[in-house]
Amino acid sequence: MFADFDAIATVAVKDLAIARAFYESTLGLKAIHNEGDELVTYRCGHTSLNVYRSQFAGTNKATAVAWSVDNVPGLVDTLKAKGVGFEHYDMPGMTRDGDVHSGHGMKVAWFKDPDGNILNLIST
Repeated sequence: MFADFDAIATVAVKDLAIARAFYESTLGLKAIHNEGDELVTYRCGHTSLNVYRSQFAGTNKATAVAWSVDNVPGLVDTLKAKGVGFEHYDMPGMTRDGDVHSGHGMKVAWFKDPDGNILNLIST
């Protein structure tokens, strides 16, 4: 029933101005819609990302948003140069080279936004 519709990732943040600085300046996203201090929407390829203000920001302990990319190591280097730190996880069947996890035919790197939302880059 939903196979023909785009999904929209949604991330809660405490302070939309701080989040916008991260998502726009650090990640290079461009806002396509905003509702003042409550919500901003970004285009990500053929899908969208909603970032909205919520008292529950940062409470998700799992990956909130994943970007399918061509070059995880290259983007990790770019983000590290902008001050982004990366998370490391012990996962069965995966090894780690620096901040990039490899295994199961993919490369993955995890990082957090200013509210602690877990984001990742993945290539297959």
